[in-house]
Amino acid sequence: MNKYIKINPNDNVCVAIENLAEGDVVNVEGASITIKNTIETGHKFAIKDIKTNENVIKYGYPIGHATTDIQTGEHVHTQNVKTNLHDNLQYSYVPVHPKLDIPKSHLKVNGYLRYNGEMGIRNELWIVPTVGCVNGQAQAIIERVKRELDVAHIDDIRVYTHNYGCSQLGDDHNNTKKALAALAKHPNAGGVLVLSLGCENNQQSDFKKEMGEWDPERVRFLISQEVQDEIETGFQMMKELVERMRKDKREPLPLSKLKVGLKCGGSDGFSGITANPLVGQFSDWLIAQGGTTILTEVPEMFGAETILMNRAETKEVFDDTVALINNFKNYFRKFEQPIYENPSPGNKAGGITTLEDKSLGCTQKGGNSEVVDVLDYAQPVTKHGLNLLNAPGNDLVAASALALSGCQIVLFTTGRGTPFGAFVPTMKISTNTRLFNFKNNWIDFNAGVLLEGNSMETVLKDFVNFIVKTADGAHLKHEITGFKEIAIFKSGVTL
Repeated sequence: MNKYIKINPNDNVCVAIENLAEGDVVNVEGASITIKNTIETGHKFAIKDIKTNENVIKYGYPIGHATTDIQTGEHVHTQNVKTNLHDNLQYSYVPVHPKLDIPKSHLKVNGYLRYNGEMGIRNELWIVPTVGCVNGQAQAIIERVKRELDVAHIDDIRVYTHNYGCSQLGDDHNNTKKALAALAKHPNAGGVLVLSLGCENNQQSDFKKEMGEWDPERVRFLISQEVQDEIETGFQMMKELVERMRKDKREPLPLSKLKVGLKCGGSDGFSGITANPLVGQFSDWLIAQGGTTILTEVPEMFGAETILMNRAETKEVFDDTVALINNFKNYFRKFEQPIYENPSPGNKAGGITTLEDKSLGCTQKGGNSEVVDVLDYAQPVTKHGLNLLNAPGNDLVAASALALSGCQIVLFTTGRGTPFGAFVPTMKISTNTRLFNFKNNWIDFNAGVLLEGNSMETVLKDFVNFIVKTADGAHLKHEITGFKEIAIFKSGVTL
């Protein structure tokens, strides 16, 4: 097996699969190349001389330009490459409507059918505080429920604490209200208590309006200032929900009811070679079954956005995608922050050099399907197919946002590893086998086998079966450890 990989025939760099030492000789397409300096796993080396200001090509696209002459065999990274990105761009719609030949599957998902036709893949009992002031009371109710009631039939019981719901204004306040309303209606919850204080900005009357329609048999509301003992009252409400959930049973449901979030974090040089392409293949497969996927991390589309724009189903979707990209750049400018301050230190250590390098790998999670819609933060997904979502790259904020738009599960690719989980099952997919073996207590699936002679077809089949098994109820690593949180996209001042 080669110690390197050339991703695209037009590339002028290769990626090391194993550490290469100075003086090592590798054969690339019949040419012997002497490695000029140490090349760590996941990092790039030049396979031809690259002149100053000449583009560095990876994935068949420029990932930046050389800041100095780079010799064949030399390490290509932050010391000699700089991004080409700057300011807003002018985009033209050049439609690409891929025709994907993907067969229909006989597989079903054993899920919980909710009152509105949505599917839950978990049956959990939650408290959703409308304001951070009642986090403690909510936790006291949860602890009493676990202590005093028979809850063996419930997948998980918890309060999703946060510090917001008051002292916020404008869009910042609306983000909190929209996010918590979406949380309270999520189909993975079989029962929810919405707990308020009473005097907060996020008034329960307005909160109910934001929720719109909900199932009154599964959602209860309590304002703490209006009862003498909110813990006792809350406990009695939860007791009713526990009994209601005792009747819930899984049943075979079509794959078209599955909504999956696509996310990466702690990426490395293999993210765009193994895990992200695998997730992209799955996205295309699920969409062919009538299902839905959502791609977010808008700042990590910068530099690869035209690939998504040209796959827009219509000119309207193209225009919405352009607005999504430019509005996020304006968000950075609003706070006087650099637009292209990415990748992170961990990304760079893993071999990612520029934002284009990261984005060209990141967007592969969206596969090759058409983009059917662009969603605002916490907006419910309504169209089957590939959707784009307005949210940042931050792992927990983005994963939460995907779930708030209706995803029952999030696929999370990583080359560095992380133990966190969102409030829905968050599947960690390693880009390399070393990480899978080293952090087996974090990682659920190993895409690194794609570097070891395993075909994409074989790995995708295993991946599909693993996702369906998870949707059927098998718990992921973060569910077993109980690492589950929600993070709200905060975008304003605090009073």
